[in-house]
Amino acid sequence: MKDLVRKSIQNALAKLGVECGIDKITLDHPKNDKFGDLSTNVAMVFSKQARKKPRDFAAEIVETLKGDSIFSDVRIAGPGFINFFLNEKYWLDVVRAVNSEGDSFGAGATKNKKVLVEFVSANPTGPLHIGHGRGAAVGDVLARLMDFAGYDVTREYYVNDVGNQIRTLGNSVYARYKELLGEEVEFKENYYQGEYIKDIAAKIKENDGDKYLNQNDDDILKLGRQAGDEILEGIKQDLIEFGVEFDNWYSEGTLVESGKRDAGIEEMKSLGLMYESEGALWFKTTEFGDEKDRVVIKADGAMTYFASDIAYHKEKYERGFDEIIDIWGADHHGYVARISAVVQALGHKKESFTALLIQLVHLLRGGEKVSMSTRAGKFETLKDVVDEVGRDAARYFFMMRKSDSHLNFDLELAKSQSSENPVYYVQYCHARVCSIFKNATEQGYEIPEKIDDGAWCLDSPEEIKIIKQLWIMPEMVESAANAKEPHRVAFYVYELASLFHTFYNKHRVLVEDENVARSRLFLVRAVRQAVKNCLNILGITAPTEM
Repeated sequence: MKDLVRKSIQNALAKLGVECGIDKITLDHPKNDKFGDLSTNVAMVFSKQARKKPRDFAAEIVETLKGDSIFSDVRIAGPGFINFFLNEKYWLDVVRAVNSEGDSFGAGATKNKKVLVEFVSANPTGPLHIGHGRGAAVGDVLARLMDFAGYDVTREYYVNDVGNQIRTLGNSVYARYKELLGEEVEFKENYYQGEYIKDIAAKIKENDGDKYLNQNDDDILKLGRQAGDEILEGIKQDLIEFGVEFDNWYSEGTLVESGKRDAGIEEMKSLGLMYESEGALWFKTTEFGDEKDRVVIKADGAMTYFASDIAYHKEKYERGFDEIIDIWGADHHGYVARISAVVQALGHKKESFTALLIQLVHLLRGGEKVSMSTRAGKFETLKDVVDEVGRDAARYFFMMRKSDSHLNFDLELAKSQSSENPVYYVQYCHARVCSIFKNATEQGYEIPEKIDDGAWCLDSPEEIKIIKQLWIMPEMVESAANAKEPHRVAFYVYELASLFHTFYNKHRVLVEDENVARSRLFLVRAVRQAVKNCLNILGITAPTEM
């Protein structure tokens, strides 16, 4: 529909002596219905070229558009905005499009663009907590959204299985293991203290007795890796139960063992982007906008995480990805500029890399915040939350705010079966339409596959608002994918469900007038389809009864 309007405007401008590409014509959806269905500022944009005042030029455009069958009315507003009121016969075409396109309604054209979305990537030192859950939801929904919008998407989890955290994990498990064998142990403050550490230690004692009682430093590292592998398997299972599956699990260890980490550093040296100072090796990230240069190798010879990051992101592009998206916790804010520097140093466009930062989740229980600290062992795991409120509610609640905004996750609200619970409210819309269809079939109504122009008779404000919401779904999908804002899908489908429930409470669907009944059944069928498609993007089930 928008393209038809743009073409009409383009033709009108041409008649008035102004040539412009259709992509130069901007159309917006007015927030208030009194300003029409679409609005444009072309009169102000091209008034100078037309050598006329914006409002005068707008009047000429409006006069030229008179008689166009697309519009029921075209009006001037303000300094030269033009507001379009679409002919109501075109609303039927919107409903037809939803029902004919079915599961593909709202989907974008194939982009021929490979995108890698790396998310969660939690250290394998403990179970996933609620913060990881938000990152998992955002990453998975973004991947589903971009896939639906036409991108070729790959999901990846980067396993940080190299570094001090693995050694600390080994020491933590070893200390608990020795305790179980009756040894007096100093359990240091920096050790991981959750119950899962005791469980791993107990399993080792059960299987191997006191075999590991006298360990050297290398053995501790091996023990850490063994524990990390076990924790990682638990992470994988928790993610599967949360509806998240990855195409790749990428081990940091492979970068080290294959020599790619060293090769990445050597390439940066060859580009003149490394220098030595105070015994350490530094990357000139300030040349690419970072606030300060970053250490790659410390004075004691130890590699920083940045060393692996250089090689990892270099390798991502070498695998043929056109766009790289990293989803990190908000505490990784300082990493954005340095990774952007690496991307640019490798000769890639700055815009080909995006980092989404996930803000904190405040889990509420009985109005009180639940304390969370992985190292101290005081945290609410993702598994606990999913077990309590269900996968659908957990996923939806994580999408109720933009990812860089703090989120309060109300457990009691997520469990409630009422209109106050947004996921229940949306799912009930789908189930309610299914119930309408069941009743219709039992009462002898036919669920229409199509509607002729002459039989269409919906014009109430509630019905038109629903159709307008359906109309913008393809645009919403495209813009949300491009902006990398998956929460827009949750906002959109909630609004659609709200419009439907308002309509349902005011109008009967199964009425005696055959044309009205068929038209409404055709409309609510489209609503069900759009809700289903949105829930699929969100990774949430579309129930047929509730």
